[in-house]
Amino acid sequence: MLTSSCGLAAAMYAAEIPATQLAGRWTSKAGTSLVFHEDHTFTSEHLSGRPFPQECSTASAIASGRWAFYVPERSAEMKGLLSADEAAAKGFVLALSAGKCTVDVYLFGDEDDPAMCPTDDADDGCPSDTYLHRTSKPGEPRRPQS
Repeated sequence: MLTSSCGLAAAMYAAEIPATQLAGRWTSKAGTSLVFHEDHTFTSEHLSGRPFPQECSTASAIASGRWAFYVPERSAEMKGLLSADEAAAKGFVLALSAGKCTVDVYLFGDEDDPAMCPTDDADDGCPSDTYLHRTSKPGEPRRPQS
């Protein structure tokens, strides 16, 4: 099993992408699918099985919800911390939220061909077949992943 670290690697190879580029279907070779909508909602298929928080351990716990980019806190007392903000137009890391379940998704590569790694711990990384790549934009038919 090949695993890459999203921690230091994510910092070095992070891809900041705009929300308009995020919209659409993203799939992995392992069969995971995430569909991001411009209204900040998402749906997923086969997202469970990763080392997520306990409240996210079943497929139904994170089957649909809301997404937002993490951005730096603006207040002086919270300086250095990040929070999910649906008003953010672009970012390096996403929060997928469904009820009490929140999963972080790290974006890296480059803006033209980003990949995403959904994981509870950036240092755990993602096995190579679980990285997600965009396979269609909103309104496009699904393309098979190569």
